[in-house]
Amino acid sequence: MAEPTQLAEVVSLTALTPHTTELVLRPVEAPLPFTPGQWISLQLPIGDHPPLNRAYSLAEPPTSTGHLTLVFDHVPGGKGSGYLSSLKPGDGIPLSGPYGHFVLPEPKTQHLLLIGRYSGLVPLRCMVRALAEQDTLPSTTLIAHAPTISEQLYHEEFTALAASHSNFKYLPFVSEAPDGHAGTVEVIKQLAGNGRRVTPMIAGIKSFARPLRSLLMELGFDRREVKLETYD
Repeated sequence: MAEPTQLAEVVSLTALTPHTTELVLRPVEAPLPFTPGQWISLQLPIGDHPPLNRAYSLAEPPTSTGHLTLVFDHVPGGKGSGYLSSLKPGDGIPLSGPYGHFVLPEPKTQHLLLIGRYSGLVPLRCMVRALAEQDTLPSTTLIAHAPTISEQLYHEEFTALAASHSNFKYLPFVSEAPDGHAGTVEVIKQLAGNGRRVTPMIAGIKSFARPLRSLLMELGFDRREVKLETYD
């Protein structure tokens, strides 16, 4: 059975880094309630058998305007990113959702360990913003990986948040290789080793996320305790 869809209108497209763009949509029929960490599906009128479905995590928590903020990276020759890049304010695009269970745990945790690579930071940023806006941000460590310095998503925002919130720690790493996370391994051992309890949430491609989940399991975490969101 096809998922119910509604039409959304493009509000804006803004370059965030040389290879990522922020896309803001406004649902036309009704606001779309969602939980930070969830994603929506866009039905793109392209491809051999349209629509071409593409999933995107929400980058901003729910707002009074009902706007939905997404981030897409530009894949060389990619049909989806190529089409989205061609959109203009006022254009329409069908969407469905929200979907996904990569959301903050209930009851609230005492320490969050958030780890994201590149666009995997998008759902984590949504969570952090929601907690900060509600003044309920717990002790939180955010480890952010980028392939290059120019592709560091939300770097200035996270730096400013760490400067203004003593319980928020931001640790940026730059490595072209997805498995280049030796520094992250050491941080995880410091925060989650020796019986220290944190709530780990990891988002990124499988070659990045799965080894880190395995590390946490070696440190005594149950597989179900390590929340994972992968994009390939």
